[in-house]
Amino acid sequence: MDWRDRRLWMMAAYGFVAGLPLPLSTFTLRYWLSESGTALAVIGLTANIGLAYSLKFLWSPVFDQVPPPGPMRHLGRRRGWLMAIQPALALAAGGLALTNPATAPMTAIAAAALVAFLSASQDIAIDAWRIETFAQRMQGSALAAYVWGYRFAMLAATTGVIWASGFVGWHAALLGIACLLLLGPIVTLLAPEPVASGAPIVQGLTLARRARHAVINPLVDFLTRPGAIMILIFVALFKLGEAMAGIMTAPFYRSLSFTREAIAGAGPFSLVATLTGITFGGWLVARIGVGRALLWTGSAQTVAMIMYEVLAHAPGQLPILYLTVAIEAFAQGMADAAFLTYLSGLCSREFTATHYALLSSVPALAIHTIGGFSGIIAAAVGWVAFYAICTIAALPAMGLMVVLLKRYPPDERAPDPRARDP
Repeated sequence: MDWRDRRLWMMAAYGFVAGLPLPLSTFTLRYWLSESGTALAVIGLTANIGLAYSLKFLWSPVFDQVPPPGPMRHLGRRRGWLMAIQPALALAAGGLALTNPATAPMTAIAAAALVAFLSASQDIAIDAWRIETFAQRMQGSALAAYVWGYRFAMLAATTGVIWASGFVGWHAALLGIACLLLLGPIVTLLAPEPVASGAPIVQGLTLARRARHAVINPLVDFLTRPGAIMILIFVALFKLGEAMAGIMTAPFYRSLSFTREAIAGAGPFSLVATLTGITFGGWLVARIGVGRALLWTGSAQTVAMIMYEVLAHAPGQLPILYLTVAIEAFAQGMADAAFLTYLSGLCSREFTATHYALLSSVPALAIHTIGGFSGIIAAAVGWVAFYAICTIAALPAMGLMVVLLKRYPPDERAPDPRARDP
């Protein structure tokens, strides 16, 4: 990555502000509710909050077809929407911090749901900004910069908040995250607006025609291109084998007699390997192009799953556990850089936000449906056979990838969408 490019620093900063809100509706929230004595049945309801991230494609057309609120329009379409969302997100996080789960757990959950909705909306706008700001071959580097910021933000919003709560209490610790979220508008003011972001917004349409322009037209635009159905199947399957394997790692590790402390000790190996992998993947995309990078990193991701088979025959052996975690995380990081770059290249400039939100939701929907059978399969066949099945489940996507790259190769000649400074 060329860190002399100011846009990459902006991407890392956007990653940081995007990573802060997620734990406020997942792990950190549940830990807080648990400490407050909230019933398990109520804590279980927090799983539904995550639907905002899976279903964000439903309202993503707004960011392509509707201009930002009046005072924000002078910033441009992408920065204008970000400036509208980010202060509201910080206020919602502040509101969550001021709730009291011990006396009103549902109020805290409702506040967390608002945080998740605004966070998912911010993700839509940031993804559109990235795709329209960076050339195709730079998308991998941009994603790597984003993940670096995102991972450190996640650390601050999970371990950092839980640690700080022991000294200043939960309310002050969570208010600290709300204050950090105020960095979002500052980043947006410093970031350049992409040139000609999206298509011109059509005014004066009836509600029915506007709905068609916002929802139907993006789908028609994508589905009428050559190989569209094959592409969607590939996108749905690419992460499926790896995701099925990952869903079962917690019970798998426990069955191999690894203690809680040993599993927690794998965290630093995973973090370093992920950041190294996605950075290398971004470099690979820029060096050899997204098509060849996707082929190499997808193959590496599939082969890396063999480490689960190795670990299954090494119960209680910490070096094998940490080696497995590191290799898997590195391979996934590389594959993510190439895969998300590939998805970015599938987006039409006219419908950037809508297309990327939809494409990035397809793998999640596949994982949350087909992947849900992981436990049933593992219980029926045992760990060794289960992870063999996960590896085999990745092969159809690899075959489709080879066909797609041959018939419909990514456009590696996409021009650099130079951004103007604000």
